Amino acid sequence: MNRFKALLECMEEEAETLDDGLERLKKQIQFVLEVDRLKGILRQNLVMDRSRQENSVEHSWHLAVMALLLSEYAPARHFDMTRVVKMVLIHDIVEIDAGDTFVYDVAGNEDKAEREIKAAERLFGMLPADQQAEFWALWREFEARKTPEARFAGALDRLQPLLCNFSTDGDAWRRHGVKRGQVIEKNHIIEEGAPLLWDYASCLINEAARRGMLEKE
Repeated sequence: MNRFKALLECMEEEAETLDDGLERLKKQIQFVLEVDRLKGILRQNLVMDRSRQENSVEHSWHLAVMALLLSEYAPARHFDMTRVVKMVLIHDIVEIDAGDTFVYDVAGNEDKAEREIKAAERLFGMLPADQQAEFWALWREFEARKTPEARFAGALDRLQPLLCNFSTDGDAWRRHGVKRGQVIEKNHIIEEGAPLLWDYASCLINEAARRGMLEKE
């Protein structure tokens, strides 16, 4: 108990020297407290009941649930689902500093990579060295989309906003004047990670265009 009291005092005062075990826990707890800020990062799409904008934590949680439910549609025979769940849970943590960038925002996407790398350096740098390395590896794997797990995680990351937009009568699409061709261009990567889910997404996009949720070409 006295060891943990020392930890609390050190976190308040940044004064005492802790043993290695408590120093590790201190870093982990500080990171836990810091990532709470992700709850305040708002995305462009609404939650499906249309009551408010979705935040990035809700998006990440939704992706994790989708990963568990839809893993049968991943084409790879040997597949690490735990790694997929880890990637979808941590890939947007960088938005605490970098903010959410709307996928159809051309100007905003020009410096997105630079902003997110800088954010990752600060945020992952808060962690103990081994966990820092793991989070960097997961984040880079997701961004590169070279592994089956990363491609599947990326497919889910694009499918989820499609579902949100379709379920809210294309709210974000309408507000930003998004066209059917733009949606196909940005979301075609779903096919890389889950071809059957791309077939479904394509039908969704075409139906959205038919209903007038998307601007004409």
